[in-house]
Amino acid sequence: PLCSELHTLLFFILVSIVHLSPSLKVPTGPLIRVAGQPVSIRCDVNDYSGPSEQDFDWMISKTVKGDTKIKIISTFDTSYSDPSFSQRVASGDISVVRLADNEVELKVAEVKPQDAGFYWCQTPSTDSVISGNYDAQVQLIVIPNTLEVSPQTLPPEVPEGNDITLSCNVTRALTYSTYLSVTWSMKSGVTSEDILTFGPEGEVVTGGKFARRYTDGGIRLVPGKNGLFELVISRVTTLDTGTYTCSGTEWTHENDNWIKIVESTKEMGTVKVIPTEPNFTLTLAPVQNPQMTAEPTELACNVTNIVHLPVGGRLGVAWEHTPLPGTLSYSIDMGQYVCTVSAWTLSSQGDMVKTVEYKSSPVTVRWDAKHPSLNVVAKRIREASAGGSTFEMSCTVSTQNLGEAGYSVLIQSQESLGSTVRTIMTLSPDNVVQHGGATDPNRRDSLVLTKSGPAEFRFRLAGVQLTDRGFYWCDITAWTKQQPGQAWTKATSAESNKVRIDFQENGPSFSIAIQSDDTSVYPSKTAKMKCSLSVSGSSPTTDDLAYEVRWFFTRLRGGQTTTQVASVNRFGVVKTEIRNSSSEISIERTDAHTYLMNIFSTQDSDSGEYYCVATPWYLSASTGAWTQAGELTSSRVFLTVQFAVWDSLKLPLLYGASASLGVGLFSLVLGLVCAQCCCRNTSHIPRSRSKLSDMEMD
Repeated sequence: PLCSELHTLLFFILVSIVHLSPSLKVPTGPLIRVAGQPVSIRCDVNDYSGPSEQDFDWMISKTVKGDTKIKIISTFDTSYSDPSFSQRVASGDISVVRLADNEVELKVAEVKPQDAGFYWCQTPSTDSVISGNYDAQVQLIVIPNTLEVSPQTLPPEVPEGNDITLSCNVTRALTYSTYLSVTWSMKSGVTSEDILTFGPEGEVVTGGKFARRYTDGGIRLVPGKNGLFELVISRVTTLDTGTYTCSGTEWTHENDNWIKIVESTKEMGTVKVIPTEPNFTLTLAPVQNPQMTAEPTELACNVTNIVHLPVGGRLGVAWEHTPLPGTLSYSIDMGQYVCTVSAWTLSSQGDMVKTVEYKSSPVTVRWDAKHPSLNVVAKRIREASAGGSTFEMSCTVSTQNLGEAGYSVLIQSQESLGSTVRTIMTLSPDNVVQHGGATDPNRRDSLVLTKSGPAEFRFRLAGVQLTDRGFYWCDITAWTKQQPGQAWTKATSAESNKVRIDFQENGPSFSIAIQSDDTSVYPSKTAKMKCSLSVSGSSPTTDDLAYEVRWFFTRLRGGQTTTQVASVNRFGVVKTEIRNSSSEISIERTDAHTYLMNIFSTQDSDSGEYYCVATPWYLSASTGAWTQAGELTSSRVFLTVQFAVWDSLKLPLLYGASASLGVGLFSLVLGLVCAQCCCRNTSHIPRSRSKLSDMEMD
């Protein structure tokens, strides 16, 4: 019994600790509403026990103390309403809407002056312990509807470019603290959009299509006195045609929120904007006539007597050209010219809209069409008589039917007539020099191209080599400018005669050969290939001789597609290419004329044809300059990397035989030991004297 009493006492202590006190809330009042307008009052309860869905009762009293409360409506009892409210509840004028288990909203469709008072929200108690707040009250003030909106009627038609003033008078009788706002709207077709709203705190809000126009000053708000508000729309266009309305709204401020309590909208009228096309006089006349090709031409398109161009309007111009029949390529600018001028106005959305366009009378531009010609003569200034000497030539330009011009120069060459043309250097009309793709980067300091006169250019090549022999000439293009600062325009071009560099170098003669120690190797072995060069004739000393050697490889015999695998330049710098994951290549110079290539850890992918290419360099005895001899290509050798079957199998076979022999010997020894130690009978049995028995035993 004592234990039971302790449990009961503990239960009541826990209940008193965890019990929640209900809290009923309604909006902070007073609530100011206009007679004839809808009213809604929310009520919610929190921190309650019992069922999750709570019931609510609404009552009204005329005093804050609530001495006499009249029942309005209940979420639980349908017969709860007082007879004075039962008919309005039945008609739906008064209703209660459940928003959540713990929240409801009392709604009055059209509030009446007699509905003013203190509204009580109450929830019946379902708690085991009565504590907390089970009712709450808020005051409702009902004021008469005194809002008046009186707009001024708009003119039915307004010329384009004029202003429209939207005047609207919005007033109300100030009995309680309420605020006003005014909104202007325009309806075009079936689409209506707000232009601007002013208030209720004095702020300005513009519609999306009118925001830029308001920012640019095309729409201005002019607040007046005694409730007069004016909105000025400047420089109207045809897009401003539509029906305009003015709306006045009365607001109250509750719980940091603006509540709209009544609104009135009045139509101001339909306005049609009459388009007024700008007008002007347009003339086109030549200012400067050309006498020959490449001379400038100037035409003036004059716009005068401009009328009806709205404020902020703009003019645009376009040019048209029609070539004369049979016009040649160098006189395509001859023909008829027309200028077109268009007038543009600012739309209500802030965009430029073309309203009218005029074309001028055509003006014919022509001149005595003589084709500009260009003649270029190349002349040798310095002869290259031996390797290492300097070659120099000049190119002189003469023109006809061409005025002041600039020139671009291309120095071109070819080894022989009909062979591939190479560009050595270029010079732009602005005297910018560039080297061509055929120029060796190491020899760029030996090349010079300059403008030596108004129409003369010089090219110099120092330290000529045997590879420089061939034909050289200038390809020159004339360029003109219509006006200073403009881009160059191509007029005509021509090539000069060809000047030849042809000297004989009585230097040494070279030959090349390749050999391999073994044309067949096993995998992981080293393959060696020797590239040998020999010199005949006037052999220079070792210090006056150097070679550039490159090795090439192809998988197929006689294959045309080869890849470079290694190289060494004339300064001894070695470069090798990555071939596969294991084999490596090294280059060593064994003597002055021999280069050895080693392929370590050969693989099957190293099988193929190899050959070497060498370029000898020697110090010319006649000029004292390093001279490049002709390129030499060796014959080809084929290297085979064999798959060694016996080498790959002999070790596994040897290991297997050894293992088998060892296991057999071990088994034999183990058997003998077991026979001697485990199966031997140690007791002696005397041999029977009976011969028959002995035979039987035997």
